[in-house]
Amino acid sequence: MKHTLTAFAAATFMLAATTASATSSLDLNLSSDAVQFDAAGEIAPGIALGGGILHSGYRDDATQGHIQLLGVDRSSDLDIGIGARWSQYDTDYGNGGGLGLGGYGYVYLPQAPAVSLGGYAFYTPSVVTTSDLDDSLEVGLRARYAFTRNVDGYVGYRRLRADFDTSPGNQTLDSGAHAGVRLTF
Repeated sequence: MKHTLTAFAAATFMLAATTASATSSLDLNLSSDAVQFDAAGEIAPGIALGGGILHSGYRDDATQGHIQLLGVDRSSDLDIGIGARWSQYDTDYGNGGGLGLGGYGYVYLPQAPAVSLGGYAFYTPSVVTTSDLDDSLEVGLRARYAFTRNVDGYVGYRRLRADFDTSPGNQTLDSGAHAGVRLTF
């Protein structure tokens, strides 16, 4: 299953990287328990395709890969995206995938235009899941600082929970603070 997630993530990154004329980004963040890498690119004006992989050893071994299609809008005041995400899980608690809805939103501070505050959330209900996955929820908050026009650094908090048929109740797969960098080109 981990090879499937790796191939899935590699294909997503290659596809996102082929969007030469639009905005694209690469994002890497780390915590004491997890590493996450995301890539995204606009495939048409206002439509972004992206994907990523998160590996966490928060309590037990868990890997989540995702691919998403979002409607996006960026201005000097806002950076928002809303749409659908397919997430695939390979964990010690169970495996499976599902289609979720959600998005992200950041507001640039007028008095400090290099700073933006915001977050993201994606929810996958049981009606659109496969294998052991019943539902999942990923939420995060971030404070970003634009060091240059193309490089943001950030600190944030992420919580990833999922419910599997093979384990009792919701399992927290990752939770805690992280720091990262995002390249935009």
